[in-house]
Amino acid sequence: MVGAEIELVNLPERENMLNKQVRKLMAKYDFIIIDCPPSLGLITLNCLCASNSVLIPIQCEYFALEGLAKLMNTIRKVQNFHNQDLSIEGLLLTMYDSRLRLSNNVIEEVKTHFGDMVFDTIIQRNVRLSEATGFGKSIIKYDANCRGAINYLNLAKEFIEKNTLTVDTKYE
Repeated sequence: MVGAEIELVNLPERENMLNKQVRKLMAKYDFIIIDCPPSLGLITLNCLCASNSVLIPIQCEYFALEGLAKLMNTIRKVQNFHNQDLSIEGLLLTMYDSRLRLSNNVIEEVKTHFGDMVFDTIIQRNVRLSEATGFGKSIIKYDANCRGAINYLNLAKEFIEKNTLTVDTKYE
């Protein structure tokens, strides 16, 4: 990633390099999901310029709330200068642990401030999610029946429903 950032620095319209490539693929797919690094560099800026919307994951921890305010400012700047069509798809609460009061406080705070923008699905802490990553597999291939996989399948269903497509399958 660092190499890609260095290569982009001196290119004209460097923030639109990914956008040009994504536009070539749009007719083939209903959705193109781009996973961005958490820092704001040229790679993330390219992703934001190439996107219609942003799904913002928020860990159920205190410092995530501080980072959220900064991210919202960044999104506004990208909208103003590079991509006026960029919208916020929603906020996704992650790494939730029902045993921790802090997790519940973060959920309450985010829902109070952002209301309907917050996805109903919450991704719970789950060891199997970490294990899947360690084995280089998706959680569906690693253990489709674990709580983490079910959370992500429910998120996919909610995402698709929010985007007005019909889904017949319900995961529980």
